[in-house]
Amino acid sequence: MTALAISTTVSSSRHRLVNVRRQSLVTAKLRALYILALFAFIALCAVFRVVFLGLFAQSASSYDLADPLVPDRGEIVDRNGELLAREFSAYALWFKPDELKDGSPLVRSSSEIATELVRIFPDLDYEKTMAKLASQRGVHLRVRILPEQANKVHALGEPALQVPFERDRIYPQGSLAAHVLGFVESDEKGRVGMEAYFDQRLTGERSRGQPAVLSIDVRVQGALEDGLLWGMGMSKAKGAAGIVLDVDTGEVLALASLPAFNPNKVLRADKIVDTQLAKQGETANVFNRVTNQVYELGSTFKPITVAAALDAGTITSLGKRYQASRPLVVDGYPIRDSHVMGPSLNVPQSLIYSSNIVIAQIADELGSDRLKSAMEALGMNERPYIEVPARGMPVWPKEWGRLKNMTVSYGHGIAVTPMHLASAYAALVNGGVWRPATLRKLEPHEAPAGRRVFTAATSARMRQMLRMIVTYGTGSRADARGFRVGGKTGSAEKPGVGGYRRNSLVSTFAAAFPMDRPRYVVIAMLDEPQGTAATHGQRTASWNAAPVVGRVVPRIGPLLGIKPDETRDVDISDLRPLIGKGAER
Repeated sequence: MTALAISTTVSSSRHRLVNVRRQSLVTAKLRALYILALFAFIALCAVFRVVFLGLFAQSASSYDLADPLVPDRGEIVDRNGELLAREFSAYALWFKPDELKDGSPLVRSSSEIATELVRIFPDLDYEKTMAKLASQRGVHLRVRILPEQANKVHALGEPALQVPFERDRIYPQGSLAAHVLGFVESDEKGRVGMEAYFDQRLTGERSRGQPAVLSIDVRVQGALEDGLLWGMGMSKAKGAAGIVLDVDTGEVLALASLPAFNPNKVLRADKIVDTQLAKQGETANVFNRVTNQVYELGSTFKPITVAAALDAGTITSLGKRYQASRPLVVDGYPIRDSHVMGPSLNVPQSLIYSSNIVIAQIADELGSDRLKSAMEALGMNERPYIEVPARGMPVWPKEWGRLKNMTVSYGHGIAVTPMHLASAYAALVNGGVWRPATLRKLEPHEAPAGRRVFTAATSARMRQMLRMIVTYGTGSRADARGFRVGGKTGSAEKPGVGGYRRNSLVSTFAAAFPMDRPRYVVIAMLDEPQGTAATHGQRTASWNAAPVVGRVVPRIGPLLGIKPDETRDVDISDLRPLIGKGAER
């Protein structure tokens, strides 16, 4: 082969090799592009899916995925976010004899199984447990058990002992604010309190994860309940009721009815079907004395009568004197005072000394129509405005004649709830505007406008006189230093068969503070207090209900941003000459 031929062959081989290398490089690049495009397509699909789910997927689907973690019923919290009610899931222990259709529902004897259960749950009562197992009826043995306890029950090998996973409602504050909260029964429906009011909201899809916020402040609630318990113990009263109310918004910061109940126990008793709770009186304590029970609240109505007379112009001078030494006899009915304070009293003195005789004369001048209209404007003829289902209907006079008008003026012949009284006193001191009470936390723009009942001038005058009652009169034991408390005592005999029961009183102190700029109404009521050594044998409100307010206000004031200040007070210099030397301490 010639040199030329060899050179041509080598050159041709080199060209083929270059072409092969180029082709391989192009193929590698194309493959890389294909893989990159595939990954880009997958990423694009993922992004599209995420966007689609975010825009179009139903919100309920996310809850379905997280169902074990998200409770079916929403939480309830106080105004500061403190937990009051929460649902969670836990194992429960059931005895279900129908699991074995033939023969005995238990493989071993009921006594043996009861012994084993007591080993697992040391607080179980052996005799009661054995009786339940021997009854061959389905029964809830334990509401909440731990996983390790459930495993031990499984290890017993008894098919009739079941440990299902159940949802449970817990009230971590125990009996605190029980009448506000209510409870949830085994049908998952709220009962009695805000559990009933918020029932649909707490169980709706929108509310899941969104708590219901109450106006209650657990710190204030605790102080109020503690004060009322102290008052009950001091006077051996059979019950008590109390309220702390924002005078400008109608928000209830505390509401207590004692004796209280534990909603955790009510729930447990409902599930276990145990009558022991009813025997202990727990179920009777569910009754709400604040919103559902009506009382004749006695002399706490006297400032309302005076305010109505001031507004109507029938009181032209606070210095006008009324006879106070002789009972008034109207239609054969005598109106008396508990003690005579002198031959005559003026308007401030009639409140300081709490004279039925003088207030009845003021009401007589005012007239039936005008006092009745004032009471209606304060909502005294309707059920109280509050969200809880249990709301008592007032005992409203069918005929408002002269005698009835005079007795109503000092709180007899008309029966209302303590809730009515709290809202009325808020209007009395806040400038004259009545607002409905609420257990929902309100935003600043949500405060209701309310309706005007008294003029601002009348309200200002009543703030002076309510402060005078505490400074010089029957409310002196409520005078918490530096907090400028004002209020009125009321001690009314409870009605019974054939008339009033002289030995059964309802003692009430209706107060507000600080009276130079009222922010909160505080009501304390004791049901049938007794004369004890602590009250010097006295049963009237000045000896038992007023001291409760004097004890509660210094505790809740700083919590609510009100610090004691003894350099400030209501200016009563123009009224002090009307009081007289006998009233000065």
